[in-house]
Formats: sequence, C-alpha cells, structure tokens
Amino acid sequence: MSKKKSTAASKKLSKKNYEAELYKLQAELCQLQEWVVKEGARVIVLFEGRDAAGKGGTIKRIMERTSPRVFRVNALPSPNEREKSQLYLQRYINRFPAAGEIILFDRSWYNRANVEPVMGFCTNEQYERFLKNVPSFEQYIINDGIILLKYWFDVSMDVQTKRFEDRINDPRKHWKLSPMDLESHHRWYEYSRTKDRMFETTDSKIAPWHVIDGDNKKRARLNCISHLLSQIPYEKIKAYKPKLPPRQKSGGYKAPDYPYKWVPAKY
Repeated sequence: MSKKKSTAASKKLSKKNYEAELYKLQAELCQLQEWVVKEGARVIVLFEGRDAAGKGGTIKRIMERTSPRVFRVNALPSPNEREKSQLYLQRYINRFPAAGEIILFDRSWYNRANVEPVMGFCTNEQYERFLKNVPSFEQYIINDGIILLKYWFDVSMDVQTKRFEDRINDPRKHWKLSPMDLESHHRWYEYSRTKDRMFETTDSKIAPWHVIDGDNKKRARLNCISHLLSQIPYEKIKAYKPKLPPRQKSGGYKAPDYPYKWVPAKY
C-alpha cells in the first residue's frame, strides 16, 4: 500500500505528549460511552490489517478507561466443527450490539477476505461469494441503525519484521507470535493481493475503509481513537458530580484478632 507520510508523522512522539493526548481522548471515549448508553445507540468497530500493525495496542487503549459493559471486545478463535457448517456470518452476528453497546472486533468477518484464502481455509467459491455479498450485508447493518466503522492498520515490511523479532526475543511477547504470524511474514505479497482485492470490492461509500499508518504505534493509537470519535455524532452528557458521604459511626465495632494469611511483601 502506498503511503504519503508527513515529516511530523515520522518523528518520534514524546512520552509526555503522547500521554497528555491519550488522556484527553480517553476522557472523550468516556463521554461517548455515556451518550451511547443514554441514547441506546449501537456501534460496531472492525480492526483489521497486517499482523503486528498495532490493532491490539489500540484496542487496549480504548478499553483501558471505559466500561467493559459498554465497550466489548470480540477476538473470535478458529471456528469449531459446528460453526464451520453454519452460515459464515452467523457467529459474528451473534456478537452484534444491543442498545447501549459498542462492539470492537479484533479481526472480523474479513478473515474470509484475507487470512482464509491465503492460508487455504476456505474454497475459492466461498471467497468469491463473500466478496460479492458482504457489501449488501454491511448495507443491511447500517440500514438497521447500527454505526459501522472499519479500520485497516497498515505497516511497512521492515517495521513488521522488527516487531516480530522483538516478539521472538522478549519472553513477555512470545504469546503474541503464532504460527499464523510467521506465515503472514512469509506470505507478505499473497496478503497484499488479497488486501488489494478486498479494498476494491468492499471499500464502499456507505462503509468505507479507514487506513491507519501503523509504523509509529503511539501516533497510530491517537489517530485511530481521534478518528473514531469524529465519526460518531455523540453529545456530551452533563456529568453529575457526587459528594462522598462521611463514614458511618463504628457502633462499637472492633476488628477481630484473626490470623489472616497475608501475601509476603516481596516488593
């Protein structure tokens, strides 16, 4: 994917500036959350893209300060035998939002447009049928009143390689590197071809793809969250600031001399 990077985008973002901007955006996410609950709105956000492009980190920052009762993440595992025999979109529809919910899909039904055809997990007929039918499916979602946002996280080859090497060398990140990730590194150009085809057929006016430059993780997170907020017509709900009540009187209560099993203070 060709990218036009500005000089500002290539510069390192200081931790201080990043955290200050993230604080403001997370506060706005909480405002959005209040509005979604009050209005009974329904929102679906898809996070797709190259492996190690920063999808997971962005989702984590969205979830950090919001309620898991409103913002819900779905990262579906491989389908079981029963699910394989169902209508392909069935298990995704089962995770759709009710009133007052925002559903984040960490990879979505677009597995059939990228991972599955590259790895041979679907037939060519299934692949072609998906690309033909998914625009109508998304039109139906939007016509029903659901706000649908689609994000594609892009990353350059060199940056992806570096991030995979970091996962190999850092024991805290081993879980983030799967055999599928290694194959995605190997099959870069196969994934490029399916991505190009996906954009050609599913980048519609009603449900466009919004592309995030993922080479700089911090900027990618801020840009994605800022854009997400700009796409939903929420209004700030007047906050009620509660007053902390005083402690009740003890009424003669005394803590028992109980042999609590305290955790050793190693730190």
